[in-house]
Amino acid sequence: ISPVPPYSREQPIFTTRAHVFQIDPSTKKNWVPASKQAVTVSYFYDSTRNSYRIISVDGAKVIINSTIPPNMTFTKTSQKFGQWADSRANTVFGLGFPSEQQLTKFAEKFQEVKEAAKLARDRSQEKIETSSNHSQESGRETPSSTRASSVNGTDDEKASHGGSAEAHLKSENDKLKIALAQSSSNVKKWETELQSLRESNARLSTALQESAASIEHWKKQFSACKEENDQLRGKIEELEEQCNEINKEKERNAQLSRRLQELETELQDKELELEELRKQGEIIPELMSECESVSEQLQAAEKKNKDLEEKVRTLRTEVEENKHRQTNLKTELKNFLDVLDGKIDELHDFRQGLSKLGVDN
Repeated sequence: ISPVPPYSREQPIFTTRAHVFQIDPSTKKNWVPASKQAVTVSYFYDSTRNSYRIISVDGAKVIINSTIPPNMTFTKTSQKFGQWADSRANTVFGLGFPSEQQLTKFAEKFQEVKEAAKLARDRSQEKIETSSNHSQESGRETPSSTRASSVNGTDDEKASHGGSAEAHLKSENDKLKIALAQSSSNVKKWETELQSLRESNARLSTALQESAASIEHWKKQFSACKEENDQLRGKIEELEEQCNEINKEKERNAQLSRRLQELETELQDKELELEELRKQGEIIPELMSECESVSEQLQAAEKKNKDLEEKVRTLRTEVEENKHRQTNLKTELKNFLDVLDGKIDELHDFRQGLSKLGVDN
């Protein structure tokens, strides 16, 4: 059955397409799809009742038939989803749109329709009050005017205008009766609206209690998640401490590697010094052989120059000086050999220390 009869004056003023959902009546939390695919959702305006409705039909099934009162609110819960609560249908409708732009247009139209419904309600109240006040004033003024005409007029005027005054009074009484009937019907209507508002308040109170219970549930879940988060933070701190220890060990290894390179460089320098000392040690036998040849020459010169005393004395002086030099040279050579032996021993100990350090690392 179509929610909009063909003979009705209700006409669509805005149409869009969306996926329709309804809140689960048992849990009041989960959404239940009301349509398998996107369907047409329209705003309708009833000119006779001056009211607005949201209507959606999926094939032959009416899935939305919601009248929009001035106090209804449409809420955007995400970029493409919005919802509103219908107290008369005792449910909450949700619409999922293909784009955020379509959701924004639907929400803007909802606000326009709500304001128009509020304006129509205010105008109807003003009309009722105006008609009621006008009927009361006309009922009060008519007898006074009649009395004035009867007092100030002559008997002929009374006879001529008596019938018209009675007709006027009758018409005014009829108007008062109609206004009274309208007032009583309006009172009944407002009583019905008041009763529906009370029922809506009761439903909202129930929904509020359910929301409070849901909030407590989410608070518990939040506290559990917070505890779990604290535990994860503790584990992260432990891992960070372990990472710091690993970094310190890496720094130590890097320092040891640099120290090892420095020691290797020093070892190479010592080996070069040892090579130079070895070369100098190879020259020493040559110097000794030269000294021996010089002494032989001195002896031969002494034999040849016995006759030449003065020359011999000079040569003796020179020989003694050469001997003294030779002695000093031998002493220096001996000291040099002692130092060379000490350096060789130190270099040997240093090389063993380096080998031991490399094995430990």
